[in-house]
Amino acid sequence: MPEFLSMRRRVASALCAAAGLAVAQPSPLPAPTFAPPNLSPQGVESLASGCAICHGPGGHPAPGSQLEPLAGRKARDIVDAMNAFKTGQRPATVMHQISKGYSDAEIEAMARWFAQQGRAR
Repeated sequence: MPEFLSMRRRVASALCAAAGLAVAQPSPLPAPTFAPPNLSPQGVESLASGCAICHGPGGHPAPGSQLEPLAGRKARDIVDAMNAFKTGQRPATVMHQISKGYSDAEIEAMARWFAQQGRAR
């Protein structure tokens, strides 16, 4: 009988320990939520300003640059190029990564903004 009690105690002790671990484990964190994109005129201009480091302010690259100007391009062409970068269909050095950081709505809004900038400078 003492061996049986000893076994019961070990089982009970193990169950209590397991229950304690289950209670002590933090619940998983909820998935992060992000603010909706700011697609106001000022918000879109702010998003597009990130392109200036390579494509120049307002989409006008420096004279003699090998990069394509974004200013004055058709919005559809910019959207198609960004989607091709995003899916890996168009080769790139960094644009395949950069394009993944924008939603479809942000890409379309920036494309319209660049199209309105005009080519001549």
